[in-house]
Amino acid sequence: MADLLLQITGLTKHYSGVVAADAITLDIPPGEIHAVIGPNGAGKTTLIGLLAGEIEPQGGTIRYDQVDITRLPVYRRNLLGLARTFQITSLFPNFTALDNVALAVQAHRGHSFRFWRDARREEELRQPAQAALARVGLADRARVRVDRLSHGEHRQLEIAMALAMQPRLLLLDEPMAGLVPEESARMVEMLRELKGSMTILLVEHDMDAVFALADRITVLVYGRIIATGHPATIRADANVRQAYLGEKEQATSRDSQWI
Repeated sequence: MADLLLQITGLTKHYSGVVAADAITLDIPPGEIHAVIGPNGAGKTTLIGLLAGEIEPQGGTIRYDQVDITRLPVYRRNLLGLARTFQITSLFPNFTALDNVALAVQAHRGHSFRFWRDARREEELRQPAQAALARVGLADRARVRVDRLSHGEHRQLEIAMALAMQPRLLLLDEPMAGLVPEESARMVEMLRELKGSMTILLVEHDMDAVFALADRITVLVYGRIIATGHPATIRADANVRQAYLGEKEQATSRDSQWI
């Protein structure tokens, strides 16, 4: 369909007999924030890796903006407008926040990382890097070394580096991981401000964040989609209740709050 940015059809991945992606089929239109949730081991990070090109599928197809990218390498997908973040941040701790983002701009434009010092001096790299930092609320922290930033600021910085790739599709893997409530609230507000300017696929355990942000939600269990729909539909879905709470639907665990 011409109005879809991402079309996933029958995407499959096995690890030594364990099914991490079980014929996943999912359509995502432009501008949507689409959350993927599920218990630990459901295959959420595998799905992100398959879409990013870091994991090779054993079956199925991925079409991005009508182009089959199933076998394209990571850098080709980046050039087409896909960018991702990780559960564990990967930053240069001895560089400033601005240096880190300038390197992302440099990489996206095909420059060599061997010339990272040039990224500190070239205005054509620093201007978009500064703009990306401003979008995530780190403009006034641009010249602070990464090892002096808080964990929450590390998360914001990683998203700024992804934004520097000028993505149309942003893949976020657990952006709330390890954040205290105040940091989570800032992250939600920042992601809300990005809404509509790009498509976001959000893998997240923080249900408050998911329901605050998502236009639609997909639930994975053992690599298989058991439900996709608007937040209200997911809240009411009996299969989702079963997946999270088993037979004890009246449990008082934290997850029961969103059900």
